[in-house]
Order: sequence, then structure tokens, then C-alpha cells
Amino acid sequence: MTTTAPGATTVAGVPLADVMGVLRRDRPVFHSEADLQHSFARALWDIAPEVRSRLEVPQRRPGRPEYLDLLCLGPAGRTLIEFKYMTRSWTGTPCGTPDEEYRLRNHGADDLARLHFVRDIARLERFCDQPDQNGLALLVTNEPRLWTAPKPASRATRDREFRIHEGRTLTGTLRWADGQYAANTCHLRGTYGLAWQPYHEQPGTGGTFRYLAVPVTAAPPAAASRPESSR
Repeated sequence: MTTTAPGATTVAGVPLADVMGVLRRDRPVFHSEADLQHSFARALWDIAPEVRSRLEVPQRRPGRPEYLDLLCLGPAGRTLIEFKYMTRSWTGTPCGTPDEEYRLRNHGADDLARLHFVRDIARLERFCDQPDQNGLALLVTNEPRLWTAPKPASRATRDREFRIHEGRTLTGTLRWADGQYAANTCHLRGTYGLAWQPYHEQPGTGGTFRYLAVPVTAAPPAAASRPESSR
């Protein structure tokens, strides 16, 4: 039986820390974002078989269809999860269970990685519209530019309001390039302090993996109906 500490992030009632512990033991590295999604669902099942997982679940919203990466349904409630897996180049010796070779490509464009992660938080705020729901935006990466704060003398960048480094707080209206691209503006109703966690250490440059988990609570009924920017 698992015991959840007060205020701890949970997935359908299961402590996220427990899921990540099983995940990092068996899968220190992932081939792709889809691989991460499937492996997370399997790790959750290993801990709590009573929690059911559903991938790519359509959400009932006006306009074009939107899909949730993973829906976890358990006796303690439902958790809606959006995943991001952004990597830099890394080639790994056999690791994991069973041993596998990994060749990660360089995604680059870390500014867009920040934008898409913040959009995931905004989407979860819209999707979590029932009292028995919570949301989770989860990013796993070996790109240190995402968790490292910019130097004080750094020039202003178009994604400066979307920075997700350690210790940053996200809240309110976030504008891309000082509002020059309105389509990229994100509105967050919640306030989110960002704390990165170690995931796994592998040999070589790019072998440090960390994760960022941002829990999202269900919106009050009045706020749940407010339109937000789409993906």
C-alpha cells in the first residue's frame, strides 16, 4: 500500500514519485515521446493495477478535435497527462530492462520546447473541468538549456516569458516576442513554481536526464468554461 504525503503530486491517487522511481529503474532513456507515454502507463500499472490508462483520448471541445496524451482512471479519481520529451544528441551503451541501444537525435529549438510545454499546462487547465480530476504536465529531457537559468547579461529572446528553468514561476498572460505573435500567447489561471528533479545519469555528453512535473488542479465551475488558447 502506498502512502501519499500531504501536497504530493499524484496520478489517479498514486504518488508521482513512486511512478517515476519504477520508470527510471526500468527505462532510464526513451526512444521517443510515444515510448515515454507507453512506458509511463506500464510503470503505473505495475504499481497500481486498479488504475486504467488510455492513450490519445479525444476531448469534447468546440472547434477542431483535441486529444489528451494519457488519461489515468482510478478509484481515487482521474489524472489527465500531457507529455513532452525533448532531447539533444546522445548515443548510449546498452541500458534499461532489457538492455537496448539508444541513439537520440538533437531536437534543437529549445524556445519552441518551452512554448509547447507551457501550452500543455494551459490545455490541462481547460481539460480539468471536473472535481474528481487533476492534470499533470510532464517533461523529460537531457537538454540543460531548459533547466538552466539564462545569464543576467543575456539578450532578450522571443521566449523569455516562457522560460521554464529551475526556480521560475509561471502565471498570468505569457506573451511571445513581447506580444508580436498573438497566436502564441498563453493565459494561465494558476500559479506554477517550477522545480526540476533528477531522472537518470548516463555516460558521456548529454547523459544527464531530468524531469519537470507541473500539477494542475481542476478549475472552479466558472473558470472551467473560459476559453483558452489551443495547441
